Amino acid sequence: MQAPLPLTKELVLIGGGHAHALFLRMWGMKPLAGVRVTVINPEPTAPYTGMLPGYVAGHYDREALDIDLVRLARFAGARVILDRAAFLDARGATVTLAGGRILPFHAASVDIGITSDLPKLPGFIDHAVAAKPLGRYAEAWATFRQEVAARQKAPEIAVIGGGVGGVELALAMHYALASNGVSGIRMTVLEQETLLAQMPPGSASGLRRRLSEIGADVLENIEILGINSDRLILSDGREIPSQFTVGAAGARPQGWLQGSGLALQDGFITVDETLRAPGFDAIFAVGDCAHLSHAPRAKAGVYAVREAPVLYRNLFAILSGGKLSGYRPQKDYLKLISMGNKEALADWNGIRMQGRWLWRWKDHIDRKFMRQFTELRPMQAAALPEPHADGVKEVLGDKPMCGGCGAKVGNHALGQVLAGLETLGRKDVLSRPGDDAATLTGPDGQKQLITTDHLRAFTEDPWLMARIAAIHALGDVWAMGAKPQAALASIILPRMSTELQRMWLAEIMSAATEVFHAEGAEIIGGHTSLGSELTIGFTVTGLTAHDPLTLAGARPGDVLLLTKPIGSGTIMAGEMSMQAHGGWVSAALSEMAKPQGKAAALLAGAHAMTDVTGFGLAGHLQNIALASGVGISLNLAAVPVMVGAEELAAAGVRSTIFADNRMNCDGLITDGSPRSDLLFDPQTAGGLLVAVSPDSVSSLKDRFAAEGLDLWEIGRCSKGPAGVMLA
Repeated sequence: MQAPLPLTKELVLIGGGHAHALFLRMWGMKPLAGVRVTVINPEPTAPYTGMLPGYVAGHYDREALDIDLVRLARFAGARVILDRAAFLDARGATVTLAGGRILPFHAASVDIGITSDLPKLPGFIDHAVAAKPLGRYAEAWATFRQEVAARQKAPEIAVIGGGVGGVELALAMHYALASNGVSGIRMTVLEQETLLAQMPPGSASGLRRRLSEIGADVLENIEILGINSDRLILSDGREIPSQFTVGAAGARPQGWLQGSGLALQDGFITVDETLRAPGFDAIFAVGDCAHLSHAPRAKAGVYAVREAPVLYRNLFAILSGGKLSGYRPQKDYLKLISMGNKEALADWNGIRMQGRWLWRWKDHIDRKFMRQFTELRPMQAAALPEPHADGVKEVLGDKPMCGGCGAKVGNHALGQVLAGLETLGRKDVLSRPGDDAATLTGPDGQKQLITTDHLRAFTEDPWLMARIAAIHALGDVWAMGAKPQAALASIILPRMSTELQRMWLAEIMSAATEVFHAEGAEIIGGHTSLGSELTIGFTVTGLTAHDPLTLAGARPGDVLLLTKPIGSGTIMAGEMSMQAHGGWVSAALSEMAKPQGKAAALLAGAHAMTDVTGFGLAGHLQNIALASGVGISLNLAAVPVMVGAEELAAAGVRSTIFADNRMNCDGLITDGSPRSDLLFDPQTAGGLLVAVSPDSVSSLKDRFAAEGLDLWEIGRCSKGPAGVMLA
């Protein structure tokens, strides 16, 4: 079997627009070996704008128009960074993110869309919402509908912008309210010039007639002086009531491109017929953020869709020494415009049609477009060579090996080996194999802890993986009540060029240093090597003047507390098999990336503590029960679960060592539900599990809340027999 080819090039896609989404799909079907692709987008999903009016009207749910970038990136073998680009240095070939990270690249493409913000209009930022980008508008619209239904706000809406987009939204919002029985709707559409000026007269007339049918007020050639919370103030002295004001006045560029060194036309990136920025061999722009200097066109999603194959071919060529292709946009295209209800108006070269059958046609086109991103399948594993040794198929199993704690050796096998180890009996070594960390004593009597942990990567982002690995390694020190002191890094990089080795190590060490410095610890060295895949680990020391907390101190009557939800192993397994939603994955990664130093300090008076990692919550509960000689009654309903984990468990998704964890906890009674299965799910950078006296619980909850930290009460300890039962 051939080893993966070494990486030599970095390709960065800035934005998750339609062209980039299609590019990722094509890349997944035929990637260029040796290239690492990075997608930068603030959210794990990107909306398909063609279905926006249907969503606003209530014909689609929110999920129907979301392109799942996390899932798409998994299909393409790319990494996703959920952040916003803040600056592009075209000459230096770097992108700076809002979070401060600087990413170098060999080739880049920009597909960030447009905004309909009106920041110069007094009151807009505080009292209105832009239709684009979609996220904030969708949330604001959902909230407004709830407030209208509860009669907390009057159904008064103003749309600033009388183009096709503004009129479509006005019709959609009116239909959504009216179809839910809301009466007395006041809809106002305001246009600084002439309503639908870019539309042919026949089509414009049809849309005007529809606005008239719903009783909308159309104000043309009007200037808005300001916006208040409940009205718009016009230049002629009139005041227009509005409880929900939407900005849809044309396409505006995103301001952070200024100073990039790229040629801009009215703020949009100028590109030539190859979609490349003039003067820069390897920087491209597509979609609404690009200005086609060779064939200027109005902003429309259809151009982004047709640019995608050209972008794919040209980035492929730039990174492999091929020939570039040209893009020639069509002169006109079929416009299908939603009329609010399930009716649409079609316009092509001035020919106008209208009817419900056109809406069904538009719905068919839109759903077909989205199926390209929902009907993705993970790549099939290579067939086993024949012949092969007995047992190979059984060890491989029917799914890829998980990363993180899902890739660990199970507790059953590990426990048997550790139980057989002999020790020298040194007086300065105070613990035996099996504790969270080894405890040593120095000449001054102070206790020093030492622990090591390493993780097989489960995310394509080395920076995020390093952060999680550092927090995971620190967990053992926190769990034993010590303060982190120093760390040694152990890093295995995939095969790559020397230049990429430097770039990856810079990202990894930047993230790790940030984590350890925040805890007052230093990285003092380590070891790096090349291998088949990314693995990151740390050996960590900690200091405490007191006896370390262990598994053995829990007492009957103690309350069990947990500081993080469970489910990360299942969600990461679901992400690998492309069954997990991007939002679930991003939320799980965020939980894993949360440090536990403050929580550990607040729990310093605990009787027993451990961090929940590879053995799952059930395994770590059992370890406390056996070490302390107590019975544990677990309130399953009170156990916090990550969003999406229960749904995936119900679908049969399991992490690699789930079965071993369950076998190791045969004495634990479960109710057979997906939630109880999550008790055996291996966690990476999981929460702290503590046993505390009952009279300290209320104070701890208050102190955690004051620090903005989570804390859940999940069970109690009792007199034996030692073991774990569901309450």
